Amino acid sequence: MRILRTLLLGQLLAAILLAAFSVIILVKFTQQQMAANQKNAHVVIEQILNHHLTGDGKIISRQLERSFSLNHLRISQTDGVVLHEQSQTINRPVLADTLLALFGTEFKRQTVKNDEQNIIVSYELNQASLLKQFQQASLLFIFMPLIIGWLPALIGTGGISRSYRRATTAINQLIDNFTDNTQTTDADWSKIPLELVKIKEGLKKLESHTQSQFQSMTLKAEDIAEQAYKDSVTGLPNRNRFLQFFEENIFKSKDNEFGIFAITRCTELQTLNQSRGYQEGDNYIREVAEILKKQMGSYIDHKIYRLNSSDFALLLPRITPKEAEKFALQLQSRFNEFQKLADLDSVAYTGIVSYESGKELGDLLAIADTSISLAQTKQSNAWHFQKDIIGLELNRSNGYGNQNWRNVIDEVLTNNRISLLAQLIQPANRSSRTYSEILVRFKTQEDQILPTASFLAMAEKLDKIIEIDRLIIETALSEIKQKNLHDQYFGINLSARSVHDDQFSIWLERRLLKDANIASKLVFEVTEFGMQQNFKTSKRFIDMVHRAGARITVERFGVGITSFKFFRDLKPDYVKMDGSYTRRINEDKNNQYFMRLMIDLAHRIGVGVFAENVETQEEKHMLESLFIDGNQGYYIGKPTPL
Repeated sequence: MRILRTLLLGQLLAAILLAAFSVIILVKFTQQQMAANQKNAHVVIEQILNHHLTGDGKIISRQLERSFSLNHLRISQTDGVVLHEQSQTINRPVLADTLLALFGTEFKRQTVKNDEQNIIVSYELNQASLLKQFQQASLLFIFMPLIIGWLPALIGTGGISRSYRRATTAINQLIDNFTDNTQTTDADWSKIPLELVKIKEGLKKLESHTQSQFQSMTLKAEDIAEQAYKDSVTGLPNRNRFLQFFEENIFKSKDNEFGIFAITRCTELQTLNQSRGYQEGDNYIREVAEILKKQMGSYIDHKIYRLNSSDFALLLPRITPKEAEKFALQLQSRFNEFQKLADLDSVAYTGIVSYESGKELGDLLAIADTSISLAQTKQSNAWHFQKDIIGLELNRSNGYGNQNWRNVIDEVLTNNRISLLAQLIQPANRSSRTYSEILVRFKTQEDQILPTASFLAMAEKLDKIIEIDRLIIETALSEIKQKNLHDQYFGINLSARSVHDDQFSIWLERRLLKDANIASKLVFEVTEFGMQQNFKTSKRFIDMVHRAGARITVERFGVGITSFKFFRDLKPDYVKMDGSYTRRINEDKNNQYFMRLMIDLAHRIGVGVFAENVETQEEKHMLESLFIDGNQGYYIGKPTPL
């Protein structure tokens, strides 16, 4: 076949060269014809002008039109006065125009001047007829060599190709048997020429090897697919598997499927990650997963999925609403038991909704999410079952959840339903000055603890966060007075919105000046990200806090992009490094280098550096060896009532 391809390629190159040579000759001939036409026209026009007596442009134009076909004609006097002008649309054959242009032909207007008659004639000949003939001849010269050169070769190779096709048919059939398990017919070896029969033995060896490789690859692919659909922490199927199952077995199901869909949200995950470390957060997630497995174990065809870091999806097919409520109560009881054992404010909240075949997943997720919002406004580890979803619009459902949260937040603000805890930042040496961070817990009317992260997120969403910050500050100042804690230093967290609100800054300055002796013992903590949102207002706020005698800590430091200019211009009193840098710092060289660099920079300009989420003795010792000023975490000390 390589010889045939070489032959065909040689034929093709010869045909191309012949066609190119023929076209070049044709182009040169056409250019000569066009030049002759131009020369003839120039002579004739000069004669017409020499014998013309009146100088009338129209008469001259009629004489020229009888003699030539023109694309453009302009007759004017030598002083520029136009006596006559006409033009027509120029439609040259595309191929002819292109070929001639490649060889330098330009279609320019020609000029004839007669000084005796004081007349200038500018014209362009219409050579469309000549160009059309040139294009037809060019096409003939291009294609004829190709046809004449390739036709015999194609006819000759046709027979050889047919014999090769017959020989490869049986081989292809055998290969199909290798790759298609449903194909069990034997290959027809009689179609293979005698000189190729020895390939049979090689193909049989290939068949045996291919089958063994195929089985091995199939097992590996199944294992990889299973791992891709499995959550690494809990071992449960992940969100991708859930989407696949729902699409195939519920949304597109032809059967009348129905049941209960629920989302269980682990609301304490973020708090645990920040206060006790990510390892404790993973343990918390595993415990919740085990509780869900035990609770759902008695239900036929149940499914549990981990949708994201904090959410689990539960599917209970063919379960009635009454049975779903019984399930939810038992699940809440299990969560309450775990809450006491793990010393948590809450464990998880559950939103429940009924489903049936053909129901859009997006609607179910939205309603279940709203149900969780409603559950979080009740007691710890509560659940909410959204039964009546027919005709319930998504935006109304979300609004319903928001309104419940608004009522809960207003209840907290009106009745001061908060309690304060304090967690010590332990000084790393005698010269370090530290404080205790005040942590806040929000309560319902029934004195149940609300999920802190969800409460603050909803307060931010509903524009209540500044009022919450005011309430926390007022409560902290009041308790410090009542309990006579004037000799202790305390840190209070502030939201970024409060920091950048001018009215809040004015109120805070007046409030601190009112209790100046307590203000000198307060440290306000603001996240690095919050400070970076508006550099000018951040600096103005820090200056105000310093005027009032209080101090500033930039917490969660290191997660943003901060330059030395941040330290130099804002001048915070302390920075608290993000927990991602302290976690297993005794094993992570990169974090050790970064932490040492930041501590050195901060100390040079008089800024103290604290570490949070310190959970082991090894981490504490490593941080102290890097000259940290203070450590905070559950290993150092748990939060205690203020």
